[in-house]
Amino acid sequence: MAETDVGNVNVKEKKRSSKRLILLIGAVAVVAVAVFLNTQNSSIFGFTGKICNCRKAEKQKYIGMVEDCCCDYETVNKLNTEVLNPLLQDLVKTPFYRYFKVKLWCDCPFWPDDGMCRLRDCSVCECPESEFPEPFKKALSKDNPVCQEGKPQGAVDRTVDTRAFTGWRVTDNPWTSDDETDNDEMTYVNLLLNPERFTGYIGPSARRIWDAIYSENCPKYASEQSCQEEKILYKLVSGLHSSISIHIASDYLLDEAKNLWGQNLTLLYDRVLRYPDRVQNLYFTFLFVLRAVTKAENYLVEAEYETGKDNVIEDLKTRSLMKQLVSDPKTRAACPLPFDEAKLWKGQRGPELKQQIQKQFRNISAIMDCVGCEKCRLWGKLQILGLGTALKILFTVNGEDNLHHNLELQRNEVIALMNLLNRLSESVKFVHEMSPVAERVAGDGKNKPNHNRNIN
Repeated sequence: MAETDVGNVNVKEKKRSSKRLILLIGAVAVVAVAVFLNTQNSSIFGFTGKICNCRKAEKQKYIGMVEDCCCDYETVNKLNTEVLNPLLQDLVKTPFYRYFKVKLWCDCPFWPDDGMCRLRDCSVCECPESEFPEPFKKALSKDNPVCQEGKPQGAVDRTVDTRAFTGWRVTDNPWTSDDETDNDEMTYVNLLLNPERFTGYIGPSARRIWDAIYSENCPKYASEQSCQEEKILYKLVSGLHSSISIHIASDYLLDEAKNLWGQNLTLLYDRVLRYPDRVQNLYFTFLFVLRAVTKAENYLVEAEYETGKDNVIEDLKTRSLMKQLVSDPKTRAACPLPFDEAKLWKGQRGPELKQQIQKQFRNISAIMDCVGCEKCRLWGKLQILGLGTALKILFTVNGEDNLHHNLELQRNEVIALMNLLNRLSESVKFVHEMSPVAERVAGDGKNKPNHNRNIN
């Protein structure tokens, strides 16, 4: 009996040992699989090496190369999030880049202006002389610079000094219609106090702006009816339009009675996300402008960024940020040529096409004077000038070697260019981060697409 008990005990002990061995082998296998997945995730899907990034990446709709560009969506999102957007956010807050010279009061050259703004946030207003750096200042008008709304959010100083920065001169931009020499009608605007956001500018006046731009100046040709240059003009305007819609959706007046602002993800989906070409054109426009900035690297690094003796440290910071932005090693390694402009304007029709598209873009620039909302007009003028400056850099001067010697930019063009790149960068980042959420909130597919695209 005792021997039988001992035998039973040995059998039970062997069974326990076998179970422990099986559990140990299983645990090792689980750890091995986890390490493998983590390694795969680190090398393919992201920067942080976390498995959750893999899951996020699988939900992204846009993969592969951005059409007509030399970078893929994953690389663009990666560089923008980790490198470009943080630098641009700091850059546009510096004294040099926060002030934009603009002619806000202009007669519309195409039709009587009947635009009405529903919200006071539509207006841009004046601010005290003490707001601006010394080099900007000039004797103020005798009129008392009182803000139209009695609020500092939309402050404007309407004084101009052509000697504001040494080393900058007034030069012609064949792509835009604005005359920067008429200083009597120009004003400086603090862009940080006039954010691009929802203004309530809706209805026929707003629709007429975009109708005139698309139907008369950059129609969407069928693939067989247009050359690449004509397609690019449409894609640039469409990408800019998408960016504007995204900024409206990201900073929207949710409750006017409570003055409650926030994100309108349904609007984001309805205006942009449900149309894949609008997202694709946004990425294209971002890379197009980025290419212009990197091509003008030598010019932008050596330019003068002085805003007065009180801003020496800030001006040094501006120069440092600009140098980091245009010569970042990660950007150069991952996306050395965001867009290849050398392939355009070839063949016998090249010069003719260039003049035609320049004329169309100048018309678009002039249409900005017809925008019936003052703040919308401000950001429309700035971003069209920024896009015109990118076109000037890429297509006015031929060849990298000649660029440094022949390129001349106005101070205002550089300010518009970098603020435009920041706007596009913010839009790309917002779409990348919020698309899955917006599609869950509003993308049930039950509603038919609304192809009207207003400017708000």
